[in-house]
Amino acid sequence: MNLKRILVVVVLLAALAYSGDYLSVRYRMARNRPGDPFEVMKIRRLYAIPYKNGKNEYDFGDPETQTCVHALLPHFGYGPCWYVNWENRRAIVL
Repeated sequence: MNLKRILVVVVLLAALAYSGDYLSVRYRMARNRPGDPFEVMKIRRLYAIPYKNGKNEYDFGDPETQTCVHALLPHFGYGPCWYVNWENRRAIVL
């Protein structure tokens, strides 16, 4: 019984966090200021190419643009800008 209550509380808190984040994005969309809540970021992927001797060669990919949303969670099919920025700094091992 206790585990069931904890699970209900966790689900309710998650739903409350998502809905609050969604309402924040909708409010900022209604104000219609440029760049808020959406931003177009220019990213360059970093590729790590391993060699047989254990060393890596690093190569940058072509620049791309990616739209993101300034929020904690993804909304409207766009990832959050903090996550896009974090992913951009990681090397992709081929």
